[in-house]
Amino acid sequence: MARTGIDDLEDLHALRLDEQGRQELLQTATECVFTFANPAGWPSGVVMSFLYAEDRLWLTAVAGRAHAEAIRRDPRVTVVVSNAGTGLPGRRMIALRGVAFLHADEPTKRWFLPRFAGKLAPADPDAFAHLLDSPQRVVVEVRPVQVTASHDSRKMPGDGRGGPPRAENASSSDTTGRNLA
Repeated sequence: MARTGIDDLEDLHALRLDEQGRQELLQTATECVFTFANPAGWPSGVVMSFLYAEDRLWLTAVAGRAHAEAIRRDPRVTVVVSNAGTGLPGRRMIALRGVAFLHADEPTKRWFLPRFAGKLAPADPDAFAHLLDSPQRVVVEVRPVQVTASHDSRKMPGDGRGGPPRAENASSSDTTGRNLA
């Protein structure tokens, strides 16, 4: 029987993020790949900044942009988040399937913009919030409905690059396709 991370990387089921790992990644990371269907039905994606709050992902765009208009046509999206660019150790990722909603109302903007700017521009959040507060600004709310994939390389020997087994490696009982709704 092959040993994951020692002999090969074929069966990665035991390497999924657990709930604590998901929360840590979503609270720490600031960028994601936001994927949607373009008018021709092809998958499309853009890198976007996001805020994770209230068990939802919150992003922002300008009305009329391709990703904002895609939500109007079909609110089904997938958001992929990795720990690249964060201080989190290992290689971690999660893909969340969700339903997106556009908000253009002032109460949502007043709640969202200061928190979003505070996370992304902590040195001067007021300046960033002011820059974002434009007439065509919309807030995108993504309500996750399913984890479609996740990975935590810290659960593998050698952090997934080969090497001897580590005592702290543990398996996860989390399963892919976990329903979040």
